[in-house]
Amino acid sequence: MYPRAIEKADSGSGSGYSMSMETGTLNLLRSKSLPAAVKDEIANLILSGQLVAGQKLTEYELAERLGVSRGPVREALLGLEEAGLIRLAKNRGMYVREISSTEAGDLYEVRAGLEGWAGRILAPKITDEQLAELRRMVAAMSDSIANNDLNAYFPQNIRFHEVIVEMTGNEKLVMLYRRLINEMHLIRRHELAVSGMRRSVGEHAGIVDALATHSGEKASAAMEAHVLGGRSRFLTMAAQTQVSAAG
Repeated sequence: MYPRAIEKADSGSGSGYSMSMETGTLNLLRSKSLPAAVKDEIANLILSGQLVAGQKLTEYELAERLGVSRGPVREALLGLEEAGLIRLAKNRGMYVREISSTEAGDLYEVRAGLEGWAGRILAPKITDEQLAELRRMVAAMSDSIANNDLNAYFPQNIRFHEVIVEMTGNEKLVMLYRRLINEMHLIRRHELAVSGMRRSVGEHAGIVDALATHSGEKASAAMEAHVLGGRSRFLTMAAQTQVSAAG
């Protein structure tokens, strides 16, 4: 099944829209199958906040947006439902998943355990090169803060934590973490927006300093404290939002 954008370009219309969509589609296809590429693109739209929690998704609109046919979109949406990013409401369609405050608190607790364990594994064996990479990432986040650029900071923040987990070399831990973080994407962006990025990046610098001591205990404590701090900020924000709504 060929992407609609390519079909349009082949029609000889010569429109800039067709050429632009064709280029985007070809870029998607360079390293993976079309359904997998579409799945990643939709996940990125959710991650970036362009598709928000509770928003209804239709195959037609997403196919038009991405310049592909509806088949790959349908397959991608089913995969994203399995990944926990999308929910299927019977007789109503598909929606970007919404996370309740209670579920969010549970997710933070599990994430704190996983990241704490990652710190415990990584600290004794972390290399100077790995520490330098993490410090570069913290510096990039600081630049985003200086520019008040949440759109840049949010994926940098996610990647920082993911890199630490990847550096452990524990494939099972990486798999579990990525599955969990898919769900965390649905709540963490708003938490950062309301709580401020400066505190978060300061905690990231503290995590790198703890890893640099090569103490698994210190690194684990720093990572757990950071995640549980995010949990506390999120639950406080959620309670305040509920009070405001009730008022």
